[in-house]
Amino acid sequence: MQQLPLQGRRVLIREDLNVPLESGRITSTTRLQAALPALKMARDAGARTVVISHLGRPKEGEYAAAASLTPVAAWLTEALGQPVKLVVDWVDGVELADGEIALAENVRFNVGEKANDEALSRRMAAACDIYVMDAFATAHRAQASTHGVARFAPQACAGPLLAAELDALGRALKSPARPLVAIVAGSKVSTKLELLSELISRVDVLVVGGGIANTFLAAQGHPIGTSLYEPDLVDVAKQIMAKAGSRGVQLPLPVDVVTAPAFAADAQATVVAVEAVSKDQMILDIGPDTASAYMEMLAEAGTVVWNGPVGVFEFDSFAQGTKSLAGAVAASKAFSIAGGGDTLAAIEKFGVSSQIDYISTGGGAFLEFLEGKVLPAVEILESRAAAGASA
Repeated sequence: MQQLPLQGRRVLIREDLNVPLESGRITSTTRLQAALPALKMARDAGARTVVISHLGRPKEGEYAAAASLTPVAAWLTEALGQPVKLVVDWVDGVELADGEIALAENVRFNVGEKANDEALSRRMAAACDIYVMDAFATAHRAQASTHGVARFAPQACAGPLLAAELDALGRALKSPARPLVAIVAGSKVSTKLELLSELISRVDVLVVGGGIANTFLAAQGHPIGTSLYEPDLVDVAKQIMAKAGSRGVQLPLPVDVVTAPAFAADAQATVVAVEAVSKDQMILDIGPDTASAYMEMLAEAGTVVWNGPVGVFEFDSFAQGTKSLAGAVAASKAFSIAGGGDTLAAIEKFGVSSQIDYISTGGGAFLEFLEGKVLPAVEILESRAAAGASA
């Protein structure tokens, strides 16, 4: 985007403004703040800017007040210090003066958005001179507003947020300072199987946590009581451990855990060795010895990639493990990158945001990039750049 003349041009910018709402009130502005650099760049250059985004999961083609971007338009108006009007009928173009910005109503109110409909994509493309893809969090989706319009727009390019995401992820995975430590946690192994298998070939240390770690502990023969785990994937966990061993990758598992008789904020927390988890207890966090071992690994890391909390950090009694890791990542001299909704919530809760080198706005896109997958929205920009270079 920085390399194109924007003065007087009709610029269509795809951002991720899919913010959480409660009773019409925005409860987190992280994604909105991340979008501001591109919008300010376009405004200051004198572009005629239309910003597009989805919000929630409305039924395609039908207006839903709960999925309207009205609160976002109000927030942008205040943040930018100028009117940002919400435009309902925008697909065929919006009349604007140089430096003006309009916000298009939810792209998912248009039939054909999720299916990457060519007719809809061409209409969007005809309404702009330059298309800017700046929504990394949606880059893994081939949809009309993320991929199709980039095919047909007169010019298409990456915005500053997308470029920064790709630079940071590339630094972490393509040419990392060693040792490279990856923390992958969450409730299910099944949702991150590809990621775990891919990372084994890239990292030096792979730390698993949450329900994923429970499945690995079960694979080692440890009792896990009533803990969340996936019995059908115990053999897969064994295969991943074997693969790690054959490649010389460390895959440390908890040696002690914090258990409780129920999943509740006021449940009695007890620290026990992994061999001593009783049948009526569930694992809700890593123990202090495990946290100390992980913190030592992080202190020696050259690069850290973090996706997922290692315990139920929302409950204070089971937050210490994630808090310890967050502090260790923040204190480490390693280049650190973190992504995923729960990870960002944990980083915010423990006040270490400013000490993480790069915080990714992506969830699914972040994971797919880590898995080595091609992101459709990035691929189309790269192919158009290559075609332009050879023309």
